[in-house]
Amino acid sequence: MPRQARKKSSCGIYHIMLRGINKQNLFEDNDDRQRFIDTVGYYKAISGYSLYGYCLMDNHVHLLVKEAGESISMGIKRISSSFVYWYNQKYNRCGHLFQERYKSEVVENEGYFLTVLRYIHQNPIKAGIVKDVEQYPWSSYREYTGVANITDVDFALGIFSADRVKAIELFKKHTEEESKDQCLEVRETIRVSDEEVIAQMKQLGIQTVNQLQRLEKKKRNEIIRTIKRIEGVSIRQMSRIIGLSKSVISRI
Repeated sequence: MPRQARKKSSCGIYHIMLRGINKQNLFEDNDDRQRFIDTVGYYKAISGYSLYGYCLMDNHVHLLVKEAGESISMGIKRISSSFVYWYNQKYNRCGHLFQERYKSEVVENEGYFLTVLRYIHQNPIKAGIVKDVEQYPWSSYREYTGVANITDVDFALGIFSADRVKAIELFKKHTEEESKDQCLEVRETIRVSDEEVIAQMKQLGIQTVNQLQRLEKKKRNEIIRTIKRIEGVSIRQMSRIIGLSKSVISRI
């Protein structure tokens, strides 16, 4: 059966996701991550695309791009081929690294553009890697709030305000909003064990369930919200571990 043709964006903007083949990790260390970012930046000049956002996770990458000149498909092919060649040389391996067909969706209005940009930057939070987007070094967030490197930040900031300082503050506020955005969502079935949840609680300074239950309500709820954001942790599981009802946890 032939593949379904990709939908063409009327304005040329796409949300792209590259995934590791067989769900394998794409990056073994930070040198690999930096190499990928450098590769994306290098091919901007050749392919002519604009880059509005990116986030490197362990086994997938999100890009928010606008094609210009050659097709974005060719740009992605250049990026992936170059990175895989370098990666295979470094690790003395051969064969594919990326899933053959990258996933994409069109982004055709400002509202959804900002939703996708927030979704991309919040990926590390939803995966339980960091508590704040500012803490994650492998996304374009810091380019928006500091010095831009490969990201074309002016377009997105201009949506918020013509005043640069005000635009950055509004961008931060928008990005930090708690959301349930699901853009180009491809969720794996992830299960987090009770032991892993308890270990995460200990990292948050909670050594026992009794200690959590004795906390002042506001502080207790902050801890619970943090645990709820970890991908693969269910409300039922939290209820079993913490000793609060599912309805109470759901409302927090």
